[in-house]
Amino acid sequence: MQGGFASSARSRGGRGIMAEINMIPLIDVALVLVIIMMVITPFLLRSQVEVNIPKSSATSQAADNPIEITVTRSGHVFYQTKQVTMAVLERQLSARSGNRAVLIHADKNVPLESVVAIMDIAKRLKIGKLGIAAIPTGP
Repeated sequence: MQGGFASSARSRGGRGIMAEINMIPLIDVALVLVIIMMVITPFLLRSQVEVNIPKSSATSQAADNPIEITVTRSGHVFYQTKQVTMAVLERQLSARSGNRAVLIHADKNVPLESVVAIMDIAKRLKIGKLGIAAIPTGP
Protein backbone atom coordinates (compact mmCIF):
# COMPACT_ATOMS: atom_id res chain seq x y z
CA MET A 1 0.00 0.00 0.00
CA GLN A 2 2.41 2.53 -1.16
CA GLY A 3 0.19 5.34 -2.50
CA GLY A 4 -2.29 5.45 0.38
CA PHE A 5 -6.06 5.60 0.17
CA ALA A 6 -6.28 8.41 -2.37
CA SER A 7 -4.15 6.62 -4.96
CA SER A 8 -6.06 3.35 -4.59
CA ALA A 9 -9.38 5.19 -5.02
CA ARG A 10 -8.09 6.83 -8.20
CA SER A 11 -6.90 3.55 -9.60
CA ARG A 12 -10.40 2.07 -9.22
CA GLY A 13 -11.88 4.95 -11.22
CA GLY A 14 -13.12 6.97 -8.20
CA ARG A 15 -12.66 10.65 -7.74
CA GLY A 16 -10.53 10.44 -4.64
CA ILE A 17 -10.77 12.24 -1.34
CA MET A 18 -11.22 16.00 -1.37
CA ALA A 19 -8.62 17.27 1.08
CA GLU A 20 -9.24 21.01 0.67
CA ILE A 21 -11.42 23.28 2.79
CA ASN A 22 -13.71 25.66 0.95
CA MET A 23 -13.04 29.06 2.56
CA ILE A 24 -15.76 31.07 0.75
CA PRO A 25 -18.64 30.14 3.12
CA LEU A 26 -16.43 30.83 6.14
CA ILE A 27 -15.53 34.28 4.82
CA ASP A 28 -19.19 35.01 4.04
CA VAL A 29 -20.26 34.15 7.59
CA ALA A 30 -17.43 36.22 9.07
CA LEU A 31 -18.36 39.27 6.98
CA VAL A 32 -22.03 38.98 7.94
CA LEU A 33 -21.04 38.85 11.63
CA VAL A 34 -18.84 41.94 11.23
CA ILE A 35 -21.69 43.86 9.57
CA ILE A 36 -24.13 42.83 12.32
CA MET A 37 -21.71 44.02 15.01
CA MET A 38 -21.19 47.34 13.20
CA VAL A 39 -24.94 47.95 13.10
CA ILE A 40 -25.65 46.88 16.70
CA THR A 41 -22.72 48.63 18.44
CA PRO A 42 -24.17 52.19 18.49
CA PHE A 43 -27.39 50.89 20.08
CA LEU A 44 -25.45 48.95 22.69
CA LEU A 45 -23.32 51.94 23.61
CA ARG A 46 -26.34 54.22 23.93
CA SER A 47 -28.22 51.72 26.10
CA GLN A 48 -25.35 51.46 28.61
CA VAL A 49 -26.05 54.93 30.03
CA GLU A 50 -29.31 54.80 31.96
CA VAL A 51 -31.27 58.04 31.93
CA ASN A 52 -34.90 58.48 32.96
CA ILE A 53 -35.94 61.22 30.51
CA PRO A 54 -38.91 63.38 31.57
CA LYS A 55 -42.20 63.41 29.65
CA SER A 56 -43.61 66.43 27.84
CA SER A 57 -46.77 67.15 25.87
CA ALA A 58 -45.04 69.72 23.64
CA THR A 59 -42.12 67.92 22.00
CA SER A 60 -40.62 68.43 18.56
CA GLN A 61 -38.30 66.36 16.42
CA ALA A 62 -34.56 66.85 16.95
CA ALA A 63 -32.30 68.07 14.16
CA ASP A 64 -30.48 65.53 12.02
CA ASN A 65 -27.42 64.06 13.72
CA PRO A 66 -27.21 66.32 16.80
CA ILE A 67 -24.33 66.22 19.27
CA GLU A 68 -25.72 64.26 22.21
CA ILE A 69 -24.79 65.06 25.80
CA THR A 70 -26.15 62.81 28.55
CA VAL A 71 -26.39 63.68 32.24
CA THR A 72 -27.11 60.72 34.53
CA ARG A 73 -28.91 60.79 37.87
CA SER A 74 -25.57 60.64 39.68
CA GLY A 75 -24.38 63.74 37.79
CA HIS A 76 -21.96 62.06 35.38
CA VAL A 77 -21.73 63.77 32.00
CA PHE A 78 -21.31 61.79 28.78
CA TYR A 79 -20.28 63.32 25.44
CA GLN A 80 -21.80 60.97 22.83
CA THR A 81 -20.98 57.75 24.77
CA LYS A 82 -17.79 58.73 26.63
CA GLN A 83 -17.80 60.05 30.19
CA VAL A 84 -16.19 63.51 30.38
CA THR A 85 -15.69 66.40 32.78
CA MET A 86 -17.13 69.85 32.08
CA ALA A 87 -13.72 71.15 30.95
CA VAL A 88 -13.27 68.28 28.50
CA LEU A 89 -16.88 68.71 27.33
CA GLU A 90 -16.19 72.35 26.48
CA ARG A 91 -13.10 71.40 24.48
CA GLN A 92 -14.98 68.63 22.64
CA LEU A 93 -17.87 70.95 21.78
CA SER A 94 -15.61 73.76 20.60
CA ALA A 95 -13.71 71.37 18.34
CA ARG A 96 -16.71 69.58 16.82
CA SER A 97 -19.80 71.75 17.07
CA GLY A 98 -19.80 73.72 13.81
CA ASN A 99 -23.45 74.23 12.85
CA ARG A 100 -24.67 71.05 14.53
CA ALA A 101 -27.38 71.13 17.17
CA VAL A 102 -26.72 70.00 20.74
CA LEU A 103 -29.26 67.71 22.43
CA ILE A 104 -29.09 67.22 26.21
CA HIS A 105 -30.44 63.93 27.58
CA ALA A 106 -30.82 64.70 31.28
CA ASP A 107 -32.33 62.40 33.87
CA LYS A 108 -35.47 63.92 35.36
CA ASN A 109 -33.96 63.67 38.85
CA VAL A 110 -30.66 65.37 38.00
CA PRO A 111 -29.97 68.73 39.70
CA LEU A 112 -30.86 71.64 37.43
CA GLU A 113 -27.43 73.23 37.86
CA SER A 114 -25.81 70.39 35.86
CA VAL A 115 -28.04 71.10 32.87
CA VAL A 116 -27.55 74.87 33.24
CA ALA A 117 -23.77 74.40 33.28
CA ILE A 118 -23.96 72.59 29.93
CA MET A 119 -26.24 75.30 28.54
CA ASP A 120 -23.71 77.94 29.67
CA ILE A 121 -20.94 76.13 27.82
CA ALA A 122 -23.10 76.03 24.67
CA LYS A 123 -23.87 79.74 25.00
CA ARG A 124 -20.17 80.62 25.39
CA LEU A 125 -19.41 78.62 22.25
CA LYS A 126 -22.27 80.34 20.38
CA ILE A 127 -24.05 77.09 19.53
CA GLY A 128 -27.25 78.13 17.78
CA LYS A 129 -29.49 75.13 18.36
CA LEU A 130 -29.79 73.65 21.83
CA GLY A 131 -32.44 71.22 23.02
CA ILE A 132 -33.39 69.04 25.97
CA ALA A 133 -34.65 65.54 25.22
CA ALA A 134 -38.15 64.62 26.40
CA ILE A 135 -40.52 61.72 25.80
CA PRO A 136 -43.80 62.73 24.12
CA THR A 137 -46.89 61.96 26.26
CA GLY A 138 -49.47 61.88 23.53
CA PRO A 139 -50.74 63.34 20.26
